[in-house]
Amino acid sequence: MAEFCGAPNVAAMTEAITLTTSDGEELQAELFMPEAAPRAAMVICHPHPQHGGDMYTPVPAALFRALGDLGMAGVRFNFRGVGRSTGTHDHGKAERLDVAAAIDALAAAAPGVPLVAGGWSFGADVSLAVDDDRIDGWFLAAAVLRVVDPAEMSARTSEAPKRFVIGEVDQFASPDIIEPQLESWTNATSVTIGGADHFFGGLMAPVVDAFGDFVNEIAPPL
Repeated sequence: MAEFCGAPNVAAMTEAITLTTSDGEELQAELFMPEAAPRAAMVICHPHPQHGGDMYTPVPAALFRALGDLGMAGVRFNFRGVGRSTGTHDHGKAERLDVAAAIDALAAAAPGVPLVAGGWSFGADVSLAVDDDRIDGWFLAAAVLRVVDPAEMSARTSEAPKRFVIGEVDQFASPDIIEPQLESWTNATSVTIGGADHFFGGLMAPVVDAFGDFVNEIAPPL
């Protein structure tokens, strides 16, 4: 295990792990555990593999760094065919099995705490299509709601809360595109980041703040 550089007042560690999917792929991943018992946990999914997305891209990296401050456990991973993960890209279909494998690993490492799924762009969409009763909420940054047909997104009708963070000038999924769709969703709310585009360049802090607010709602601090 290697030392994880999170909040300076929180001693924590991160570990390189391998996830095995139900169809036999092996995924490169990292598990973060705070030194104290976690109050919540998150599976963090990265953006589109065919456009340079991996678990180290800015939004997944920012969310992963925030785990220590929030007293959370977390898993980030590379989808099949990315980095050292086996398999090939499947346009958001078989990738649902990748998210499921990450949930299995995180639920085993941090049992009994609220579990959040989500991520950025492609990863956000794929996470919304995973039907798993262990998911207690979704945090979605720049979800485009078209990688997967929204009719196949089990989260759409789930009672678990969903928080969509949208860039005011997102080139692919602006508030004008996303917010009307959310009117038919159950327990879905949105936050608009002023001046931000799809990549939140220079405006990552408000995304992390929105993440912290969402976590505090589903797992209030003691």
